[in-house]
Amino acid sequence: MGTLYYGDNLDILKRYIKDESVDLVYLDPPFNSAQNYNAFFHEKDGADAASQIRAFEDTWHWDIETKKAYDAVTEQPGKVSDVMQAYYTFLGGNDMMAYLTMMSSRLVELRRILKTTGSLYLHCDPTASHYLKLLLDAVFGPKSFSNEIVWRRTGAHGKIKRFGPIHDTILYYTKSASYTWNHPKRPYMKGHVEENFVKDAEGWRTNYYGNVLTGSGTRNGESGKPWQGFDPTAKGRHWAVPGKLLELIDDDISHLGQHEKLDYLYEKGFITIVPGEAWPIYGHRITANDGQAVSDIWAYQPYTQGTVFGHEDECVDEDVRWLKPRDKERLGYPTQKPVTLLERIICASSKPGDVVLDPFCGCGTTIDAAEKLGRQWVGIDITSLAIALIKSRLAEAYPARVKFLRPTEPEPALDQAHTVHPIFVRVIGEPVTPADAAKLAEEDKFHFQFWALGLVTARPVEQKKGADHGIDGKILFRDDPESAKPEQIIIQVKGGKTGVKDVRDLRGVLDREKAAIGILISLQPPTGPMETEAASAGFYEHKTNKQKFPRLQLRTVKELMDGKGIERPTSAASLDDTFKKAPKSKKKETEQTELGV
Repeated sequence: MGTLYYGDNLDILKRYIKDESVDLVYLDPPFNSAQNYNAFFHEKDGADAASQIRAFEDTWHWDIETKKAYDAVTEQPGKVSDVMQAYYTFLGGNDMMAYLTMMSSRLVELRRILKTTGSLYLHCDPTASHYLKLLLDAVFGPKSFSNEIVWRRTGAHGKIKRFGPIHDTILYYTKSASYTWNHPKRPYMKGHVEENFVKDAEGWRTNYYGNVLTGSGTRNGESGKPWQGFDPTAKGRHWAVPGKLLELIDDDISHLGQHEKLDYLYEKGFITIVPGEAWPIYGHRITANDGQAVSDIWAYQPYTQGTVFGHEDECVDEDVRWLKPRDKERLGYPTQKPVTLLERIICASSKPGDVVLDPFCGCGTTIDAAEKLGRQWVGIDITSLAIALIKSRLAEAYPARVKFLRPTEPEPALDQAHTVHPIFVRVIGEPVTPADAAKLAEEDKFHFQFWALGLVTARPVEQKKGADHGIDGKILFRDDPESAKPEQIIIQVKGGKTGVKDVRDLRGVLDREKAAIGILISLQPPTGPMETEAASAGFYEHKTNKQKFPRLQLRTVKELMDGKGIERPTSAASLDDTFKKAPKSKKKETEQTELGV
């Protein structure tokens, strides 16, 4: 079960998310550079879509509203107030201070909703990570800091007069000392295993005798004392467990004394005592789930030599490589992170069935990873277009399994005959009635426009004078699979009064752009003259199957909300190029047969 919320995440957290109800939070907020990070698409000339920039351009500016938010934070006594006042003394009222003000109130709420066993991962870049770390110390307490993870996010940057900035920072905090931790591992490299292990008929093993557990020379402390009847001093040696052996175990025992380390290895079965042997024998056979403990530097290391064996545990990952321009996973969202990055975090700090929350869910990578790994999830985003993109991503990744529910719609009862576990997704915050849509149009015409485009699964386009004037959105398709150029369905969205002039204008744009079909979406129902003008535009004929579709169509918001779609080519021969398709989930649909898995 998953829930998508459309709206300001601070408001959503306060209104809907209960205290201590979430097991894991991952957030990847814009890094105080919103106009560079929040455009979904690019036009043919490479320019960012102006409508998307407009939706975010005010986010981190210091103004009267930001000052009010700052006052609300600092009026509450405590460490967060102290840190924020110190920041204001140092920074003054600038964009960075606005960003920190926005983050402070949200981090307080995120700590509230975390369970005692919960963890939070905050993804940021070096421009703000040092400020955010102190802020997190104030929110969670310095002792709750676990790691500052360095993730290599891209390749080399050589055309700058400084060292190439190629990493992001992920700050990892826990709510208490009793947090969930699953000891994430990476597979051993082939060369590492061949150097340190011996292969026999049963697989790879270590089987070291004698001085593997000792070092040369005598010592007067514990390392020189007898253990289990073996006296290293008598042979001119002392106990010294090599670091390479400690890499094979899950627990960190580096702080233990030499005898305590030997006791641990003996209890875990790594040391065998054979009567008559001069030394204890260290031996370990690699199992399918063994691997190297994941460190706090996540940099792509290509497995050109391959791994020695496969892993049974789906949460043993290979690596977290950054997304390349041509990766199938890419959806056209500039801040998109690789799903393997989120899989590593989710596997490390949650269990199947736990609740994972992303308050800046963007294109839905956290949601996709959580669903793959059998977690419940909550996603929040302030743009309706992001919500539409996530819905499209889920439908593509989990075909025939996703069912979208209205806010108050109960989950359908399932009988035991189901062999495929459905994914129920509830969307809260979007308009659910035409009256809601009209209210959204009055409050924010851009979000109304994006939401309305989402009703027909269209993408927004740049709004500027010139060639694209009069186009709010597009649907791209190819009715000839061999054609390199897609056909266009042009959409205009009207939140106010409409008349026959609007239909004539759309027809003019349709002719100018040589588009296949034009759609006018409006709140008000069309008049008779509008319908007559639309009918005069004729039909578009599918190039392959010769099926005809009205070239100019009028749709009201109510009709679309009631399920009346647009007439357009949708056959297997019509390839939809509007959004880049999300890869289908690697899990077979028949694998999840029990409800709740």
